[in-house]
Amino acid sequence: MRSEKDDDLLPLEELRLDEAPAGVDRRAFMMRSALVGAVAVLNGCAPAPAGTAPPPQAPPQPAAPPMSEELNVVKKAKGPVITTIDEFYKVGPGPSSSHTIGPMRITYDFYQRATKLPADQLAQATALKVHLFGSLSATGKGHGTERAALAGIVGKEPATVEPSFLDSLASDPNQVFKVKLGDKTFDASLKDVIYDAPKGEFPHPNTMTCKLMAGDKVLLEQEYYSVGGGFIEWKGYQPPKKGQPKYPYSTMAELLKHAEGANLTVAELVMANEVAVSGKSEAEVYAFIDKISNAMVNIVKSGLAAPEATLPGPIKLKTKAGEVYKRAMDDKFERQRGLGVVSAYALAGSEENARGHLVVTAPTGGSAGVMPAIVYALGEGGRKLPQDKIRDGFLAAAAVGYLCKHNATLSGAEGGCQAEIGVASAMGAAFLAQAHDYSNQVVANAAESSLQHHLGMTCDPVAGFVQVPCIERCAFGAVKSWTGFMIASNEIPSNRRVDFDTTVSAMALTAKEMNAKYKETSEGGLAVAVVLC
Repeated sequence: MRSEKDDDLLPLEELRLDEAPAGVDRRAFMMRSALVGAVAVLNGCAPAPAGTAPPPQAPPQPAAPPMSEELNVVKKAKGPVITTIDEFYKVGPGPSSSHTIGPMRITYDFYQRATKLPADQLAQATALKVHLFGSLSATGKGHGTERAALAGIVGKEPATVEPSFLDSLASDPNQVFKVKLGDKTFDASLKDVIYDAPKGEFPHPNTMTCKLMAGDKVLLEQEYYSVGGGFIEWKGYQPPKKGQPKYPYSTMAELLKHAEGANLTVAELVMANEVAVSGKSEAEVYAFIDKISNAMVNIVKSGLAAPEATLPGPIKLKTKAGEVYKRAMDDKFERQRGLGVVSAYALAGSEENARGHLVVTAPTGGSAGVMPAIVYALGEGGRKLPQDKIRDGFLAAAAVGYLCKHNATLSGAEGGCQAEIGVASAMGAAFLAQAHDYSNQVVANAAESSLQHHLGMTCDPVAGFVQVPCIERCAFGAVKSWTGFMIASNEIPSNRRVDFDTTVSAMALTAKEMNAKYKETSEGGLAVAVVLC
């Protein structure tokens, strides 16, 4: 709890470790001093000697400029939710849905467009160029954005790309690939992906352009936006034609009212809308859910089975999912064992994401360990619930994700980590409540509780890599899912004072007011507090 004098504390880098400045609460000072020492020890760096001039401080940065009103991701809040489950849960390479899956979907889309040009234009083609802007430029290196972008322009699809292909680009970045468009063949390499301006007034924080070149002449150009959760748009984007939902809702209150009036569970209502909007049958929707469920289970299994290793990048972070699982299973206290096992499952999924292997956006790549942990813990890795309950959980979780996307954001570049881990945790809590057949209000309350306690969480990946704090945040997110579910299922549902819609609104407001350096740019928080030396 903050004291009134906490506001007078000096920045960490200006603190003397040997004495408290005048007027500063001594207890708070000692805690801050201990933090400075701990950071120095963890990073193998000694604090600066007393009397050393502090480094110059960058001026405070304003909040990120607002997104363009022309983006569909902005316009969509004006109508009912019409997102479908196969749009929401997407398979692709980690470590980030907005920085890896989104850019790869973009460049693959552009490659497909290029193949459709007239033969006489394709005959002139000499190169494909990709320019990254905003957050994609600022932290793309740590996310492997350039590797994902290159994979797309050489014709590889996100859901089926071999992880070994992306790994090979990291180990041998000088590789050159042949791109064939019509009868014309030319070379493509990582040099064709350009890290352009990280600062500027872009339509979206994750903006990129793709160009097909004929020497210095542009044959085809398109501006794109990776808007979070692997969703993409482009300049002039028009959303695909869809059916109208049977039970239109744009808030949780509206969803619950429809469900009560029709005597439906959240899962049943979402299924009715899926069929109406997508035109698919219930069997087809369930088949897709089973596919995603199996993918999540396999992701956790792969992460648990992987030998301890060092993840790529300058952090030199050791993996630990397998060891955490083994030690948790040996715990003599059953409740602690369960907590450790769920954490291990989440670590397994998020470590697979950090390796750049295939993951499922739920809702994003950075949060891709949370939902798999819940799915595996309720299925073969724990309670062994029947598959129909797992399916119901997926549908309820999707409703929560839809509403957060509709009324706030799923993008770390737009809303910080509250939009990734926070939403994933809320989805997990709703999944747990629905899979255990609790009432619709408990489903909503569980999601609200989990989301509320992530509000304000910044996105501050150290060195731009989705490792610290991202991997452990997935474990905490999964545990918070369970905590939110336990509180909601044991309280009197009508007594909850804060509703889900209010919390989503708070997340949206926090995202708008959050300083830009805390939104996936690695310019604040842990990203600057942890010094790699």
